Amino acid sequence: MSAAAALDGTTGGYAVPRPVRRPERPRLVLVPTGAAVPVAPRPALRLTRTGRLALTSSVLLVALVVAFVGLTGGASATLGPERVTVEQGQTLSQIAAEYMGGSSIASAVAELRLVNGLGSAQVRAGQQIVIPQG
Repeated sequence: MSAAAALDGTTGGYAVPRPVRRPERPRLVLVPTGAAVPVAPRPALRLTRTGRLALTSSVLLVALVVAFVGLTGGASATLGPERVTVEQGQTLSQIAAEYMGGSSIASAVAELRLVNGLGSAQVRAGQQIVIPQG
């Protein structure tokens, strides 16, 4: 048997040492500058454990508030609509101006007619008029 056959590891069950690779020496690399720099895409939003806890708590709180308001009917449902008795010589425009000052007179009169089911803007003394909320 020759010495070359013993070193290739095929005979005799001897382990053949592998060649040792030395790490490559660091080399200088050109770095692009200015307009040649590639724009990296923004990473996706990642929530931390604290962020997930805060988000879950916020959603749960909003759901509880909505459920509470839905079950209790809210504060506006307990007050009920305001009713006004028309006095002698009073018009629907005067009532609209007095009780619904936040909008124009014409739109307030139209809303009063719609809510009270009135065919015209004529009202008579003693008639009950419902003032819509909001």
